[in-house]
Amino acid sequence: MAHDALTSARNTLTAEAAGLTQLADALGDNFVQAVDVLAAAQGRVIVSGMGKSGHIGNKIAATMASTGTPASFVHPAEASHGDLGMITQDDVVLALSWSGGTQELASLLNYTTRFKIPLIAITSGADSLLGKAATICLTLPKAEEACPNGLAPTTSTTMQLALGDALAVALLERRNFSATDFKNFHPGGKLGASLSRIADVMHQGEALPLIDGAMKMDEAIVVMTEKGFGCLGITDDNGKLIGIVTDGDLRRHMADDLLTKTTSDIMTTKPQTIGGDKLTAEALSLMQENKIQCVFVCENGLPIGLVRVLDLLRLGTA
Repeated sequence: MAHDALTSARNTLTAEAAGLTQLADALGDNFVQAVDVLAAAQGRVIVSGMGKSGHIGNKIAATMASTGTPASFVHPAEASHGDLGMITQDDVVLALSWSGGTQELASLLNYTTRFKIPLIAITSGADSLLGKAATICLTLPKAEEACPNGLAPTTSTTMQLALGDALAVALLERRNFSATDFKNFHPGGKLGASLSRIADVMHQGEALPLIDGAMKMDEAIVVMTEKGFGCLGITDDNGKLIGIVTDGDLRRHMADDLLTKTTSDIMTTKPQTIGGDKLTAEALSLMQENKIQCVFVCENGLPIGLVRVLDLLRLGTA
């Protein structure tokens, strides 16, 4: 039975992958035109679809909204009961229907025609009611469904979803939507934390454990203890970071003469640093790769901040 289940799963994935390949090969100028129309919209992208197409449409609207393209889902059955009022002449409608003959879309099609609202169709039926009414028709190839009976929407909905993603990504790139922009729409959870900038979370100012290389270790250890970061940044006469002393350095140099040495005698030179404009995820990766617990944030060699693994764990980056 396990073998049969695996065979079924592989057949499903193979069928859907074949559908996506056909879809990629079928894309042409109409896709570019659709992106142009969507990007030029002064209002929102109104996504609509019935049944499984509606579920896919909800996801497409959510993806667009989270990547810089204002979008909303309007249920086609509710549209004729007042929700058409949600659609303005500044909007663009993106309607999904595999057959293109979904009756619940009729009111929406009439509305877009009457008020000259651009309509982009995603359908396999270019000659269908939806296909003919559309300003631009993105025609899905009639690929074989993964369902052995050829009935349950599987390959067809996968292609709808993938085409929606393709539109969203093309619009994202058209707008030069950055990681910072993405953070604005995803402030919560691990994703939001990993998209935070170092400058937003670093310790700075008087809190920084910075001393010069001539300081004796008996004084330096007092500063390290007071600051509480388990490290010291060593600076030159110009204030630039030239080294770092950590708890590990203290253990490696533990001897009777440790307290009489200077910080420059035991510091690690050329320490790892990072810029304040980098993402916290990059800082975490840097510390993990180099097996260090903290990193100084520098601009033109000058230390302006400090961030620790502990800070990133508390933030939720890791």
